[in-house]
Amino acid sequence: MDPDRPICSAKGCQADAVWDLQWNNPKIHTPERRKSWLACDEHRGSLSDFLGARGFLEDVVPHEHGA
Repeated sequence: MDPDRPICSAKGCQADAVWDLQWNNPKIHTPERRKSWLACDEHRGSLSDFLGARGFLEDVVPHEHGA
């Protein structure tokens, strides 16, 4: 396994990540802080829904490998 290969954050998924889900938990993070989950096309929706239901999702952008 390539440690530099970005993979999806969904449990058990080993697909290449193509999306960066940027989120923030306002109870524990400052407003400008952004955490990231990576997602493949298949799991973009379910991971976004999970974060969105909690009010954590800030943005979904294409993942730029090496950025």
